[in-house]
Amino acid sequence: MDNYITGATIKRLREAKGITQTQLAEQIGVSSKAVSKWETAKGLPDITLIEPLSVALGVSVMELMSGDTIINKNISSNMLRSKFYVCPVCNNIIHTMGDAVISCCGIALPPLEAEDTDEDHEIIIEKVEDESFITINHDMTKDHFISFIAHITLDKIQLVKLYPEGNAETRFNLRGRGYLYIYCNKHGLFKKKI
Repeated sequence: MDNYITGATIKRLREAKGITQTQLAEQIGVSSKAVSKWETAKGLPDITLIEPLSVALGVSVMELMSGDTIINKNISSNMLRSKFYVCPVCNNIIHTMGDAVISCCGIALPPLEAEDTDEDHEIIIEKVEDESFITINHDMTKDHFISFIAHITLDKIQLVKLYPEGNAETRFNLRGRGYLYIYCNKHGLFKKKI
């Protein structure tokens, strides 16, 4: 593991919570001497104490491990700040409306970086009645396929999961300005401004 809890993080979080070393020690069932050793970098908490320590300090385990606390400022999200994550183990698709720490199948996932569509990942849009028929001329084999198509505007997301040996197509109601996203399991995420 690259990161582990530092004494400076424990001290900063404890002081921000307004509790003493003794009070923290009582909450997690250790001696105040143990807390003092952690804060002066003369020792580290046992792995079994990480969760109780995060609860006592009022942060998530991830915040405790990284040393970065997250403060919810209750800022409205803008769907155009969306990020996609795809698990390489189970192919789970995760969508967020901004920065997040995401893991799946025990793996920390980086957000996918979208490139503009190219000739191998061209998105074709045809108007059909009050919807748009979206097609991607792309292989849909078991080894090389489009995994999903998504349409994102300021206030809405439409996402369709696709499967190998199916068709790389769907219908969307393309109302409002935004982006179409497609994810190729070999080449990554692509986008087209609408």
